[in-house]
Amino acid sequence: MKTQLMLPAAAALILSLSGCVVAVGGDGWEGDSWDGDSRSSWEEVEKHNREKLSQLSPGMSVDQVVALMGTAEFNEFYRDDEKSVQVLFYRTHRTKGDGKTSKDECTPVVFEGGKVVGWGSKAYTNAI
Repeated sequence: MKTQLMLPAAAALILSLSGCVVAVGGDGWEGDSWDGDSRSSWEEVEKHNREKLSQLSPGMSVDQVVALMGTAEFNEFYRDDEKSVQVLFYRTHRTKGDGKTSKDECTPVVFEGGKVVGWGSKAYTNAI
């Protein structure tokens, strides 16, 4: 009789331990960087960056932009006699599927004196 009771209990235990794993919540973003490893992670990064770019305002500081956007793919800085210019590049679109991010796949955010003066290719062209 004892064996007859243990068999269903053991079967229930085995079935409960072999359940499915379900991911709940989260969108792959951990702080300011993507922690996903799926094949579409670059699409998520680009979507995230495009959404955040729409929240930029002229006059924002570098720290404010980094807090909003996260770490840039590329970072440039130069100074001449009249101004100091910093450009952060954020991946926003794909031009070739080579697995590497290049500047032509990024949107530049241009700062003069530590404040946003523009973003996009025209702002970058005017800054350099």
